[in-house]
Parts: sequence; C-alpha cells; structure tokens
Amino acid sequence: MCGIAGFCNFKGNVQENIERMKRRMVHRGPDAGGTYLSEDLQVALGHRRLSIVDLSEAGAQPMTSRSGRFVISYNGEIYNYRKIAEKLLKEKKVSAFRGSSDTEVLLEAFEAYGIKEAISLCKGMFAIALYDKKERILYLLRDRIGEKPLYYGQVGESFVFASDLGSLAVLDGFHNPVNRDVLGLYFVHGYIPAPYSVYENIYKLEPGTILKVGLPFRGLDSVRTEKYWSLKETARKGQENPFRGSAKEAADTLEHLLKEAISDQMEADVPVGAFLSAGIDSSTVVALMQSLNRGKVKSFTIGMEDKRFDEAVYAKEIAAHLGTEHTELYITEKDAKSVIPKLSGMFGEPFADSSQIPTYLVSKMTREHVTVSLSGDGGDELFCGYTTYASVERIWNKMKNVPYFIRKPCSELILHSPLKDRQPYGVKGKLLGAKGPSDLYIASFEAEPLARQISLQQKECSYPYSEYEPGFLKEVNHNIMLMDMLMYHPDDILVKVDRTAMAVSLETRVPMLDRDVVEFAWSLPVALKRDDSCRKKVLRDVLYRYVPRELMERPKKGFSIPVEKWLREEELRQWAEELLKEQTLKEQGILNPQVVRKIWKDFICEGQWRIQIWYILMFQEWMKNEGRTQGGKGNC
Repeated sequence: MCGIAGFCNFKGNVQENIERMKRRMVHRGPDAGGTYLSEDLQVALGHRRLSIVDLSEAGAQPMTSRSGRFVISYNGEIYNYRKIAEKLLKEKKVSAFRGSSDTEVLLEAFEAYGIKEAISLCKGMFAIALYDKKERILYLLRDRIGEKPLYYGQVGESFVFASDLGSLAVLDGFHNPVNRDVLGLYFVHGYIPAPYSVYENIYKLEPGTILKVGLPFRGLDSVRTEKYWSLKETARKGQENPFRGSAKEAADTLEHLLKEAISDQMEADVPVGAFLSAGIDSSTVVALMQSLNRGKVKSFTIGMEDKRFDEAVYAKEIAAHLGTEHTELYITEKDAKSVIPKLSGMFGEPFADSSQIPTYLVSKMTREHVTVSLSGDGGDELFCGYTTYASVERIWNKMKNVPYFIRKPCSELILHSPLKDRQPYGVKGKLLGAKGPSDLYIASFEAEPLARQISLQQKECSYPYSEYEPGFLKEVNHNIMLMDMLMYHPDDILVKVDRTAMAVSLETRVPMLDRDVVEFAWSLPVALKRDDSCRKKVLRDVLYRYVPRELMERPKKGFSIPVEKWLREEELRQWAEELLKEQTLKEQGILNPQVVRKIWKDFICEGQWRIQIWYILMFQEWMKNEGRTQGGKGNC
C-alpha cells in the first residue's frame, strides 16, 4: 500500500513541489519515498512506500521497465501477479525478473500486452500512474470497484494527480475554489460522489477506468477516458445468465471463490490479520482465513462502553470458537471524541459517515500488531444484506398499482403545501412521486427538505444515482444493490476504510471484492440471497459451516457512535456552536446561515435530530482546517 502523486507541464519549482506532495501523504507510505523526473522536467512522478511484498530496493518506486520505455508509480496490490509473471516467462515476453515485486510484473505486462489488455489480466486493488516515454503519454488507471483512491485535475496550466486530495492542495498555484455545485449532493449523502471532488477542476477517477493524457497538456478537455471493466455490464450479464444450481451448490461455489481470494490476499512479507466485528461478513472472512492458516489468525475488535453499540462480546465468542489470536480494545467517549479534529486531514474533503471514528480507532489498534488487515466489506451490497432493500421492494409493491398520473399530482400537492416540513408527510410526498424502485430509493435519501437548502448555491448535478436507468435490472433488489455498488460502496464505505486505515499506515484488503466473487454474486438469483426472514442467505450458508448458527443469529448493532447524544453534552456542543456561528457562515459565503441555524435550533430546542447536523459540522471543520479558498462558481 502506498501513495502516488505527480504532474505534467508544471510552471514552478518541479522538485520542490513533488517533494511537498509526497510529504503531505507520508502516512500512506512511511517506509520510503521516490521520485521520477523526465529529462525535460515536463513529467514528475512521486511515490510513498508502505512495504508489503518484496521489501528490498528491487521493489522501490517509481520503477522503470527493463526497456526503459515505461515508468510507473503505483498504489495497491496485484494478487495474481505470480500467474501473470509465469505467463510472461512462458511466452518469452521476458527472460527473467530483477526482483519479486508485483510492480515489476505489472510494468512488463504493460509493455508486452498493451495497457488495456494487461490491466484486464490483473486481479487486485490499485491506482496507477504510468508514463510512456516513447509516446509521451501519461496513463492513470483505477481498480474495478474503487478500493484505491485517485484524484486528478488541473491546477493553473498543469495536469495533476494524487492518492490524497490534500497533496494537490499544497501545490504552488493551487487556487481551485470550493465546488459549490456538488454541495447539494454532499448535504444529502454525507460524502461527495465520483467523479466530483470538493474543489473545482479536481475529480475522482472512476473505478474500472483508464485515463489518457498526451503531452504537452492542453487542458482537461484534451483528457480521454476509457472503461476496461464495467460493473453495470457485469451485473447485467450475471442476471442474463443466472446460476441454476441448488442453494448448497451456490454455497459450495462461493466458499471456493472466497477461499481463493482470501488465500491470495493473505500473501505478504509482513504480518497479516483481520477485522472482526461479529457480523456475518467479517466473521465469514475470519473463519475462512483460519481454515486456510496453520497458525492462529490475528483478529481485532473494538468495543464500546455504551452497550447499545457494543458487539465486542460477540466477536470474542466467535474468535474463541474459531481459535484466533484475538485482540480487543474498549474505547471510551474521550477516545472517540479525540479523533474528531483529525478527520478533515484524513479525508482531504468533507466526509461525514460517523462510523469513520470507530473505523479509525480499530485501524490504529490493529496497526500495533500487523501491517495488513482483511475486512468483510462488500457483503451487504453483493448479497442483499441491508434492510433497505426489502423496504423499498415492500413499498414499491404497494405503490406500483396506483398509476403514476395519479400519484404524481398527489406528490406535488404535498410538496407544495405546509405539510412538506412535517413528518411523515414530507417523506411520503417525496416517495409518491417515484416512477420506479430506483426513483423510490433516491427519494428515500432526499426526504429531508432542508438538505438541498443548506448550500447557498442550489444546482442539480448529474451523479451515479440520478444517471441510473430505471429498471436496468429486472429485479427490484438487484437494481438497488447495483446502485449502491456504483456509488455508496466506493464513495462512502471504501473511502472510509482506506483513509482511516492509511492514516495509521495500515493496508486493508477486501476479499468480497475479488473479481471472481463479484461476478459470481451477480449471477445469483435474489432467492439465494434473501427471503422474508433471512438476509445474505448464501453467505450465511458458508459461514455456518464454520460457526454455529446460534452465535450469529442476534440483532445487528452496527458500527456507529452516539453522535446525537454527544452533541448535547457541553464539550462537543461548544465545538459545534463555534463552527456554526452566524458571522462565520456569513463570512464564508457558502452555506445559508438561516437554514443552518434552523437545523441546529430544531435540534437543541426541539430535540429534532437530522443527520445533516453532522454533515454540516464535518464541512465546517474541513473549511476551518483544509478549505483554502472561498467558494467558486462550481462545476458539474
């Protein structure tokens, strides 16, 4: 795991600025750092290294191919690199390798097979910058699901990129304003969805994409992108060619694929462990890890003092049954609250999933024992785990028999009446206007009428949910699962895990997101994933081969913190009040002071909690610590 950064056509001190970019993300790679500068200083590639495979200098980056044509700066892991190496040797594309790193194999594969074919061979998580010296082209590539981050854009007349958004903001000449257009999305979802970032002219490279920049750089309009893998097409093909075996056969196949993925991802030249939250997903990963491991797997859990949020006791029972070497840490309110000032620096832009706090704390504790940790993320989105999926299906089945031409006027009537600000009328008004299940799902997020009024600039941006074609997949649950895999999972869940873990130099790996597991999951009929009484059925069938059913069948508490309670207490209330001062809001000129104060007053005086309170506070904390410019015109 590492951090990458660089630029083309930079007008300034090239060496000083690339070093500054690298220093800003030293947490992503504390072991070493390297730099490549082209002879004409038109291209700079920087790298920070967290050594995982081939700890020697033979694995150092940026790395140049044997022929000297390609230079790479790369963040991530290619899990099947040994198979690719064997293919290169067998086909006599190379005679030998200088070291044992996946980086070298990747470089030689690019030279032997071309960019798109080579990356299509790879299974792994990655963000790659590849410079072709012969053709004077810079390529950026991102993994299929979006595990590893990669920002790019324009600063002045230069093309820039980095793993860490903060590494772009430290460049000389960085004056990119806050992108006001995307704030409406942020205050609805609590994060900024790809391809946008909080800054104008800075974007997230979308998963499964190759970006191409020819030199000299002639502006963002000259940048070209191409998909080498599509999650939507994978889901469509899977549903058109469904798995036709029994429930047992489905579990057998899934167990085999997960074991293969976990075996690949346990490989490292440093200690490896796993998060264990006591849920189905992480328990399955740890159970399969232990079945593959001769010694004891190291598992890690944090517990909460507040029993409503504590699952550590259950995780301990599961660990004892599996025979792992288990470590747990009970955190106090003081521990959790102490993380809040660090959040804006970790994420580089406003991000407000409050489970970022316990995720950081469990990562910090885990890093004291291992350098790599596997997680169970992806199980809910791939195997129909969220209760929301069943809820949308249930509501849609009630609504769909009422014609849209009747529902729509009723929706408009409610949304343009005083009832719109009263619950549950406002929510029902939104839901009535849905044309289909995907609209219904979007409406459930946008049910809070004040969310879109928090930003002074109110513009509708096209984004993955709004672009989703209604009924793209025939089955309701699968449509919503796909929507989540296209946005919520990469832009919230994976961002949260990557940034908090990398803040303490911990590499995380996600076996559920293995290409073969993902493709198999999309071939499964929904009946093998959930019914009226059970979610993630096929995953449970695998888990129950290793863990007794009675250890798992209990209410899920989630991985969250009592933010609402804390904000009523003196310490955090004072912090919040300071951030929400009306004069501060007016001086910034980005948020609507009246709307912000109403939301806060409703909470303090009336007890009405809106999740947007946390979203606003995380935005204001980011503005205080990281926001370097006033809001611009926006671009989306």
